[in-house]
Amino acid sequence: MSAAQSASVVSQTQGEIALVMMQNPPVNALSKSVRIGLIDEIKNALNDINIKAIAISSQLGLFSGGADISEFSSGDIEPPLPEVLDLIENANKPIVAVLNGPAFGGGLEVALACHYRITFAANKVGLPEVNLGILPGAGGTQRLPRLAGVAKALDMIVSGKPVKASSVSGVFDLIVEQPDTLLSDSLAFIKGLISDGSKIKRVKDIEIDPATAPAELFSQYRQGIAKQARGFFSPERCIQAVEAAVSLPLEQGLKKEGELFMECMNSPQARAQQHFFFAERAAGHVSDFDKSTPVREIKSVGIIGAGTMGGGIAMNFANVGIPVVMLELKQEALDKGLGVIRRNYENSAKKGKLTQQDVEDRMALLQGTTEYAGLADVDLVIEAVFEKMEVKKQVFTQLDAVCKPGAILASNTSTLDVNEIADCTSRPEDVIGLHFFSPANVMKLLEVVKGEKTSADVIKTSMQLAKKIRKVGVLVGVCFGFVGNRMIEPYSRESNRMLLEGASPEHVDKVVYDFGFPMGPFTMGDMAGLDIGYFIRQSRQEHIAHDPTYAVVADRLVEDGRVGLKVGKGAYLYEKGNRKPILDPAVAEIAKKEAERLGVEQRKHSDQEILERCIFTLINEGAHILEEGIAAKSSDIDVIYVYGYGFPVYRGGPMQYADEIGLDKVYAAMCKYRDEFGDYGKAWFEPAPLLKQLAEQGKRFADFRK
Repeated sequence: MSAAQSASVVSQTQGEIALVMMQNPPVNALSKSVRIGLIDEIKNALNDINIKAIAISSQLGLFSGGADISEFSSGDIEPPLPEVLDLIENANKPIVAVLNGPAFGGGLEVALACHYRITFAANKVGLPEVNLGILPGAGGTQRLPRLAGVAKALDMIVSGKPVKASSVSGVFDLIVEQPDTLLSDSLAFIKGLISDGSKIKRVKDIEIDPATAPAELFSQYRQGIAKQARGFFSPERCIQAVEAAVSLPLEQGLKKEGELFMECMNSPQARAQQHFFFAERAAGHVSDFDKSTPVREIKSVGIIGAGTMGGGIAMNFANVGIPVVMLELKQEALDKGLGVIRRNYENSAKKGKLTQQDVEDRMALLQGTTEYAGLADVDLVIEAVFEKMEVKKQVFTQLDAVCKPGAILASNTSTLDVNEIADCTSRPEDVIGLHFFSPANVMKLLEVVKGEKTSADVIKTSMQLAKKIRKVGVLVGVCFGFVGNRMIEPYSRESNRMLLEGASPEHVDKVVYDFGFPMGPFTMGDMAGLDIGYFIRQSRQEHIAHDPTYAVVADRLVEDGRVGLKVGKGAYLYEKGNRKPILDPAVAEIAKKEAERLGVEQRKHSDQEILERCIFTLINEGAHILEEGIAAKSSDIDVIYVYGYGFPVYRGGPMQYADEIGLDKVYAAMCKYRDEFGDYGKAWFEPAPLLKQLAEQGKRFADFRK
């Protein structure tokens, strides 16, 4: 055995076989050095008369995670990946891809260009480029349909979801059961190829029978994905690329794929989705701790409150094998909460997402108690009780008395002052906010709220714990509503003000829905319960009393018992058992009466005004938050809004959206409404100083660091 090594690619020979092994930690991204290394080592093997076949594999635990996305912005793509794949496909010796681990994106495209492919049954492969606003640009849309069939290829490319190798019929020439025999079985397979005359199977020689992919297949597929693909640019281009694979020879299909790839790449959506890809990863990089900061061990968790939120939080820990003690002071409430959790797990089992054994294993991790003493030994306790400061303080006073030294005391508060809560304990350094979003067992976001005295190790432990329970943790500071709920306040305020001014809930909701949100503010309010906002407004009277019009129609609705879907009427009406909102003329009448009482003129609103007043005021609040240091960077706000509030990911989040359209546009609109709306404008539309500063300097929120 001989070996030649470059920085990113290792080449070994085993008899007449050259093993070309990628080694570019952490994920074998197909960076420039890997592409060059593959070209060099493959050419060396092709020129070596003693080598009869080539295997491409990996020294790492995965085959390849795909393209190096950081190169997209640098533009340094020479040699491009298609050049590497042309060399592979047109080689005069058989080249075999041996997938020893997951192959995604460009990694799978490398394998598809090879003459043979080998892997193990449970391995995962996929083409996730659609999640970055693009499509597979190195032949994936042309080669995968030729091997796997058009329907399977469409599903993989348009969904971007990984699949088991064993489920992709036609792609692999050999699938072994166990990964530990992969190399020996692969070498035996390749030796067999050599013995049989080294036949080369090029994917470009495969022609798709048009009868297997009639026009109806594509039209039905488009209809089937219409809901989840709403607003996205790249899924349709993915479909068009696969259509080209059916109707064109490979060379022309690759050209069409390249054109569609560049259409996607040059779109605002690709910029937004790639921004979000990096933003999610950057959220975990904070300056509040470093590698030397210790981490507290979390072997058990206490949850106070077994209601909807407490139960959902508990499930997150049971799902990853962490025992939970749930506290309710009344046995009946405790039993009810545990019963709801069991039903949730049973429903998942019915859908095939869990086995019955999984259900029992997770329920076995959940214990109940009706006394605070039952929390004496837990490493972390999370309070999920009613959102009132007096109640929270009573809870934390009790926790301070019973919890062991070193236990982390966390509040799930969504708006209240974590510093005030911490100060009612003798250990404010152990107190932190862990703001889960409802439903807590589903939503990916976790706002980690650091108090003034929260210790670095508690912050680090909480951020790492977020990952363990499969959440995206974003670290924020203390203020009313933190980042998410503070920013939703002006969005909600303006939608309610426009209702008073004569806009219909349906019109406002449609504009926001068309922008890309899953639902508009009035539908969202009805779903959550209008009484929630009402109680928050009651507790904040000193901040809003100067404006007698503030959410006044929403207040009247609640006072009339119209609190939303749960009672069949809110901003809309609802038929029993149906969540579809029905416009109710009575709401317009209430708004008209209140407008007359308050001297507010009713009028028509353009779509543009509705969008700007809802979205630009939200962005302006984000600028205040950045300037105050409540969020460390604008991309953190974007992660919170995409994962916590349904802001369309193809716009990248509110701050990325503002950067994309230009901060000067947002600033000009804020000034316009400030000047047009008299006292109301002066009260609520003053541009944040940071927005003004960056707009005048021609800079972006992404450029700002406090």
